[in-house]
Amino acid sequence: MKNFSHVPLYASRRSPVFASNVVAASQPLAVQAGLNMLQQGGNAVDAALAAAMTLVVVEPTGNGLGSDAYCILWDGHELHGLNASGRSPAALTPARFSGRDAMPLRGWDSVSVPGAVSAWVELSQRFGKLPFDRLLEPAIRYAERGYHVSPVIAETWRRGAEELKAQPGFAAAFMPDGRAPRAGELFFNRPLARSLRLIAETKGESFYRGELAERIAAFAIAGGAALTGDDLAAHRNDWCGTISQDFADATLHEIPPNGQGIAALMALGILKHMGISQCKVDSIDAMHLQIEAMKLAFADLNAYVADQAYMKSVTVQHLLDPGYLAGRAKSIDPLRAKVFGAGAPKLGGTVCLAAADESGMMISYIQSNYAGFGSGVVVPETGISLQNRAHGFSLEQGHPNQVGGGKRPFQTIIPGFITRSGRPAMAFGLMGGPIQAQGHVQMFLRTQLWNQDPQTAADAPRWRFMNGLNVAIEPAAGEDLLAGLEHLGHRIIRETPQESFGFGGAQLVHAVDGGFVAGSDPRKDGHAAGF
Repeated sequence: MKNFSHVPLYASRRSPVFASNVVAASQPLAVQAGLNMLQQGGNAVDAALAAAMTLVVVEPTGNGLGSDAYCILWDGHELHGLNASGRSPAALTPARFSGRDAMPLRGWDSVSVPGAVSAWVELSQRFGKLPFDRLLEPAIRYAERGYHVSPVIAETWRRGAEELKAQPGFAAAFMPDGRAPRAGELFFNRPLARSLRLIAETKGESFYRGELAERIAAFAIAGGAALTGDDLAAHRNDWCGTISQDFADATLHEIPPNGQGIAALMALGILKHMGISQCKVDSIDAMHLQIEAMKLAFADLNAYVADQAYMKSVTVQHLLDPGYLAGRAKSIDPLRAKVFGAGAPKLGGTVCLAAADESGMMISYIQSNYAGFGSGVVVPETGISLQNRAHGFSLEQGHPNQVGGGKRPFQTIIPGFITRSGRPAMAFGLMGGPIQAQGHVQMFLRTQLWNQDPQTAADAPRWRFMNGLNVAIEPAAGEDLLAGLEHLGHRIIRETPQESFGFGGAQLVHAVDGGFVAGSDPRKDGHAAGF
């Protein structure tokens, strides 16, 4: 176990939370809901689920009942990985998109089957201690009695409403008085409260095979969508385990594809051969090597990664092969930024949270509607906002991620987990599309290599590879560092979190002797608490 000494290095000056039971999430009311379950005798899974359910209500900009979800958890004895992302409607075939250059970002054709509700049910049944309906009580209360919209979420809401107000059902659900609610305003979502009650009473059955499923399917038919009641009823989760990468004496675990977590593992596998352990934190050479390794990983990610059932030619094992990653590392010039293509490993995009309890259980959980309110489609009188994960498909003929019926699209959301010598060390995650795999690498190195505590790691300036030589970096990184990277050939785009929301929001819970230390991101309305 690590023991951190907290030395504030960055602007937020937040202190980490040390406790025997902790919850870290992107909105304070969700953290309170999770702690309340722990105080009632629940465990870390109960806490995480209550927080996730509450986030559906109080942070609708990032997730909803129409979300997908993933989870990595340590049950006290072993690690488990859950893929609760939904598959595409059976009728979502390539022919449907004939003549288009790209998959739609919004509207019905961007919708795949939501999996978050099924994740809640399955995690509660297998690992929870409290009754399922009790976990939903805080979310129902906030939906029915209202809650005050927090500042960062209010701004994201305003931006989303401008784009999505014409989407089916959106304005009626999320634009009372014809506009997005402002920071501090009381917002009610009573249709959502009713849907949450039905989910509580039926243990999720209503969402996939009952009244709520019928409402979703009827609205889809009226809108000419591909989604049907049969698609909802056919949904199933997968206990998929994890894939991993060792680095020094720590191991990073990710969910196997259809997500982007494998890119973080590939980047770490490349960095092992680049001498990054001799680099100082926040140095020019450390950041340069991370960016270049991430570029290489993303080149392969975009070329080969899809629903694992469709990765026939190039597999996970090929992409993580140590010899292949060592060869990819040779492509990096320590003194110059480069543009990389995909390699030949085989010859021939949110809310996230983390929780832990005094029994030793730790969980990293993430759920998302994807691109801010998702598809923009909201089922009338239900509060169900549907994700737009089908946008993650490719239209390229023969690509393993080519759009098809009954198939999981490539996803950006990924939970993260770190072990040391087979024991749990850190449950963590980041929100924000393509930052996630990159952020996992940054959080791993900061906490495991450079020994920063979770709050310091969350406060630290972040970078995000975009494309070509373009890298977005928070100006707080400092002009000397940014100028040094520009000298190496990187095209630096100075973005503040307020300008782009593209640097994510991190939630981290790390084991220490006798308890846990948690950090939460100041870029969002993040909060960590414990007892």
